Amino acid sequence: MAYTFLKAQGKEVGKSLVDDEKIDYCKEMIAKAEKNGKKLLLPIDTTIAAGFPDPIDAPIEVSTVDSDKIPADMEGLDIGPKTMELFANEVKGAKTVVWNGPMGVFENPILAKGTIAVAKGMAEADATTIIGGGDSAAAVVQLGFSDKMSHISTGGGASLEYLEGKGLPGIDAIQDK
Repeated sequence: MAYTFLKAQGKEVGKSLVDDEKIDYCKEMIAKAEKNGKKLLLPIDTTIAAGFPDPIDAPIEVSTVDSDKIPADMEGLDIGPKTMELFANEVKGAKTVVWNGPMGVFENPILAKGTIAVAKGMAEADATTIIGGGDSAAAVVQLGFSDKMSHISTGGGASLEYLEGKGLPGIDAIQDK
């Protein structure tokens, strides 16, 4: 998701995962956040590699660059150390955190550092912490932070839609009876 927002800002994201169909939406959200005086946090540095690890947990050579300087032949696979500190500090000061999606390829120990930093920040926060989504749920369980979270749901997309005020199909079906 982050690279789609960065690309919407006109930044070079190299071979990073981007949803080109959501670029205009991201531009709208950036403008909306700015108009409403809301802080939109995006990575300021990125851990990059020449490609996705294969197999996923294989050793991989990485480096870190500013998020607006990802080379065209490289792929962002985790947040960098400055972003880890920024994000962890933000969640530590929050009252409620809803997390949907790991920071990087957490299944690889080299690329799990961002996810660990944010999960640790959430675990240390005096906040309601809600984890939504299979990958996020798996990450906090695998990394040993699950007992520190307020709620963990494997329904990421459904959780976000519910928070938007939309119905949940299972609950809607029960209420129709």
